[in-house]
Formats: sequence, structure tokens, C-alpha cells
Amino acid sequence: MKIFIDTADVAEIRDAAAMGVLDGVTTNPSLVAKVGRSYREVIEEICEIVDGPISAEVLATDLAGMLKEARDIAKWHRNVVVKIPLIADGLKAVRVLASEGIKTNVTLCFSAPQGMLAAKAGATYISPFLGRIDDISWDGMELIAQLRTIYDNYGLTTEILAASIRHPKHVVDAAMIGADVGTMPHSVILQLLKHPLTDIGLAKFLADAAKIPKS
Repeated sequence: MKIFIDTADVAEIRDAAAMGVLDGVTTNPSLVAKVGRSYREVIEEICEIVDGPISAEVLATDLAGMLKEARDIAKWHRNVVVKIPLIADGLKAVRVLASEGIKTNVTLCFSAPQGMLAAKAGATYISPFLGRIDDISWDGMELIAQLRTIYDNYGLTTEILAASIRHPKHVVDAAMIGADVGTMPHSVILQLLKHPLTDIGLAKFLADAAKIPKS
């Protein structure tokens, strides 16, 4: 499973990229608003750090507005993927953009029928929001499994991008089910590294190394 980081914080992106585990980046207006910089400036800097898919979202919700914004955003860098909301005009935009060779990430997916329609419209990625589904007492991982089965049954090439990941178990479960991508905050990437036995073992090695006579 490919690992994307979900942030607009350039320092977090640099840190994850330095570990050699990062395949791409997802952002949204809420994340960019936190860093207090222009959307384009942030996206262009991210594209210089990570040579992989970088999702940038349109703000319009009407077809003409989404197409105009998407075509502009797609020109910012060859790696940019345009995020489109999963609404009727959004799918119309995805269909047009796909015909123009512009990659899309259809976002805010909460059901298998939504994901099926997005794939048929030509979405490059579909973003089911696991954590938000769990928040309303449904099973976000069941949605990943449903999408995996549907896409495989009919040869749909849209990649499943598991989003709204909250903890390492989300990552492991999504990977085992067959999500193509998992996007997560920097904090979750760091949590993937942690295990108490690793800490205990390292502390023991260091303690024993200190006892070795110096030559």
C-alpha cells in the first residue's frame, strides 16, 4: 500500500519524505488555512519535496467553476491531482477532466454506491473517509472492502485512497483489505514506527554497549 501524508505543513512533509516512506501528499482547504500561506505557493513547494501525486482541491461546487479551477490547478505541476467533491456536478467535472488527461481524487466518499459512480465517471482516486464513518458508529473498513470487491469484479481502475485515518490499526486493516493508498497525518506515520519492545530492546543494547571496554 502506498503511503501519503495528509497535511499542508512543509516541515512534516520533509520529515516523512526523509524517512523514504512517502509516496504522495493530500491536502485540503482546511489544512492549507492552518499554515497561513497561499494555496498555490504551498502546493508548488510540496511538489518540489515529493515526486509523487499531490492532491489539491477545488473550492467551487458548480460544474463550470470546478472545471475552471481544476484546469488551472492542474497546470501548477505535473504531479498535481485535482480533488473534486463527490456531488453530481463533481462527477460531471471528473468525466470531462478524465477526457482531458487531468487526474482527479474524488473526495468525501461515504458509501459504496458513491464510490462505484466515481469510478465509472473516471476518477483516478476515490477517498473513502474511514474515521468519519467510524465516528457515526458505522464501519469504515467495511466500505474499503466493498469498494475493493466492486472494483475488482468489474475491472475498474480507480485507486482506493483510504482517508481520515486516525491510528495504526486503520493503516494495517486497510492494507490487508487491499486499499491502494493510505493517507494519514504525520503523527500516525510516526505511530507506525512505535512498539514498546523496540524501545526496550534499544535501551538494552545501549546499556550493554556502555559496558564494553574502550580500546
